[in-house]
Amino acid sequence: MAIAEDLEVARFLKDQPKKLFIGGRWVESASGRQFGVENPATGESLAAVAEAGAEDVDRAVAAARRSFDSGVWRDLPPAERARALWKVGDMIEERATEFAQLETLDNGMPINDALLFHAPLAAATFRYYAGWVTKLDGATQQVSLPGRYLSYTLREPVGVVGQIIPWNFPLLMAAWKVAPALACGNSVVLKPSEETPLSALLLAELLQEAEVPDGVVNVVPGRGEIAGARLAAHPDVDKVAFTGSTEVGKLIARASADSNLKRVSLELGGKSPNIVFADADLTRAVSGAFFGIFFNQGQVCSAGSRLFVQKKVYDETLDELLKTVKETRIGPGIDPVTQMGPLVSKAQQERVLGYITLGNKEGARMLSGGGRPAGLEEGYFVEPTVFADVDGRMTIAREEIFGPVLSAIPFDDEDDLVAKANSTIYGLVAGVWTSDVARAHRVAHALKAGTVYVNCYHIVDPVTPWGGYKQSGWGRELGPYALDLYTELKNVIVDIS
Repeated sequence: MAIAEDLEVARFLKDQPKKLFIGGRWVESASGRQFGVENPATGESLAAVAEAGAEDVDRAVAAARRSFDSGVWRDLPPAERARALWKVGDMIEERATEFAQLETLDNGMPINDALLFHAPLAAATFRYYAGWVTKLDGATQQVSLPGRYLSYTLREPVGVVGQIIPWNFPLLMAAWKVAPALACGNSVVLKPSEETPLSALLLAELLQEAEVPDGVVNVVPGRGEIAGARLAAHPDVDKVAFTGSTEVGKLIARASADSNLKRVSLELGGKSPNIVFADADLTRAVSGAFFGIFFNQGQVCSAGSRLFVQKKVYDETLDELLKTVKETRIGPGIDPVTQMGPLVSKAQQERVLGYITLGNKEGARMLSGGGRPAGLEEGYFVEPTVFADVDGRMTIAREEIFGPVLSAIPFDDEDDLVAKANSTIYGLVAGVWTSDVARAHRVAHALKAGTVYVNCYHIVDPVTPWGGYKQSGWGRELGPYALDLYTELKNVIVDIS
């Protein structure tokens, strides 16, 4: 594919094929294999990337281990590590247009979303964790045993961390994983998705420019069943962090347990309820319902894919929502007027269209969408699709579709609602729209979800914890909570009598 010369990202894409980043060097894969990355808006080739296999993962883990054991990063004065992370945040901000264009071409997301949300939040994440480097303090304890003792705790880095990230928010997911791990003094092997590896490789360039020592961060794009599986099972990896599907998360947990019982954190799937009560501000609620499911083409683990609407305002809410859906501008993400881009791949497009077919077959009432948009046959587009009168037993109400498909479900009262909303194996987020403050808190307490949005949706900040209940994962990312994922707590007791 010819990349327009006026695009800021043209320089990065001209240098091909893209290589693995291991031990501070750009290297070919041991096998010499490469895989292609395509623009999902057109299906055209975007780049060729060296494909990491098990041997390459082994090389990356060995490089990470050498860097960690040498203390070249973990033993730096905290202020120096903080300065490096802050510099990475500054460089992401300086090159925000380049990152945004790369995300759009690689993933399909609208350029305005990438420029106004993804790149700034990635930069803010590095800066936030730069601030924590000098504050990883322990505490003293008052021991009650006979004698005199000094008891205190230390926070120490876990060691070599394997990190596996998905394709839906490539740069942001890399920042969420890498920044806190480095803040705590760990060394990292990052495996981005083979669908969208490019922003992680550009991030590696920035880390090198910020003088993060060789081997502290290694980037090995490859297939999950090969590179990801090797990383999860590697006996010299001390901790693995994964974001992706619940099915793969279970495989990673098993592999980790069977190898060396490494620590595991998992951010997995969702089937989130977005709830509209009759007393809600319907203009805001409709806007929140639209944003909740159609942001990033519905390819969001926290997508509000189950829209519960109180019967009194059910028809009105859906009528207003359909007006917004019909006005949605669908097209290539690089076009600044686009509001919804393509899905990430042909396989994902076919998967989502399969669910739509199943929704019709199981008796849901389709109000909009249902296929490929007219005039956009080249890319992997799917129309924003709304199903009404969905029964909780239907497949589209139970399984994570990861696409622009909304299931609208009417409910009677609060008690009826809570039972239906919690009737899922997932528990990542939920949304509540109401003007009754007491009800807002009651329902928020009753919902089994890691995050409950009240009169808003998809609000994410580096300070707020992120993770889910039930089969939506283990642990919490972001905020000070991520520090627990990447540190060991050591207790020291000294007899001073």
